[in-house]
Amino acid sequence: MFRKNINSVTTLIVILISSLVSAPNLADTKAVYPEKLAHLALECVHKEYPNKISHTMQSDIDLKPPRELTPSFYGCFDWHSSVHGHWLLVRLAKLYPEKDLSVQSIEILNQSFAKENLLIEKDYFQGTGRTAFERPYGLAWLLQLVAELEEWDDNQTAIQWRENIKPLENIVMERIVSWLPKLTYPVRSGQHSQTAFALGLFYDWAIITNNIKVSELIKNRSLNFYYDDKNCPLNYEPSGSDFLSPCLAEADLMRRILAPNEFAQWLGDFLEIPSEKNTVWIEPAIVSDRSDPKLAHLDGLNLSRAWMLEGIATGLPMDDPRKDILINSALQHANIALDAVTGEFYEGGHWLGSFATYLVTQRGL
Repeated sequence: MFRKNINSVTTLIVILISSLVSAPNLADTKAVYPEKLAHLALECVHKEYPNKISHTMQSDIDLKPPRELTPSFYGCFDWHSSVHGHWLLVRLAKLYPEKDLSVQSIEILNQSFAKENLLIEKDYFQGTGRTAFERPYGLAWLLQLVAELEEWDDNQTAIQWRENIKPLENIVMERIVSWLPKLTYPVRSGQHSQTAFALGLFYDWAIITNNIKVSELIKNRSLNFYYDDKNCPLNYEPSGSDFLSPCLAEADLMRRILAPNEFAQWLGDFLEIPSEKNTVWIEPAIVSDRSDPKLAHLDGLNLSRAWMLEGIATGLPMDDPRKDILINSALQHANIALDAVTGEFYEGGHWLGSFATYLVTQRGL
């Protein structure tokens, strides 16, 4: 699944990291950027308010503050942002164990991933009226967090966290297995309800955890939903508050599912991608007001477009002429998007760091 064009990927890493932090050389930049991203998550994962909860109440008993309802994932404004904020901390602590941020992150994660807290999270999921809670976006990030812990198998603390989160993981897996066969039509939005993006993260988790049954279910449903799609209307994107591209997310999912030659043929029917070098194909989205939580979504769109464009490129055969334009477009989006990951406004600061981390650490490849 994790195929790469080494030359283009190396170029992308260099430019992405260089654009994130101004530094005299690449080595210095690599030393600084994890701290910048981790700081955003460390500031919010245990910051309870402001908070937007999606909470179905059955009685007065359910009237509780976020820290009591979901004691592991109550910060960062909403549940799903808290989950991928924790994912950010796990990923960077794993990749950069020598950094001070790793020590700080582990202290925070020890609190969040305490066994008793994660059991309350499991019980919350099983509450009446919560069958569709955080489906599919939050569920996808929860499994991405699990996948990160699954791969961190040389750290005893992380191994214990992995064990503690299994009951919640099992509930989420059961929800997905129950839901996907009943989903007659995929949701093609540019926000949390989008099916393609979630299926990509579900699939990565299933491969990493060697869950063949679920990976085959996801593959079959993806083919059923998308294999016959043609002429995706990319010129209709973006909508005013998108943070995911419907067209690119679908293609980024299908490159996981299909072999390179088959994917190349499918992509030719799905998107009209120019093959000429130095062609501007997709213009990055313009963000007019980063203090507006919906308009700030477009910064996330530029970040997710960048990693999806790169993912699509890596899914093609090595000699496919479309790879250059895809990588060039990814770089153009990344250079603009990473400049916006500052934390100046909490509207974007509570979640854009996770998207930036997913991009610059090439998690999806």
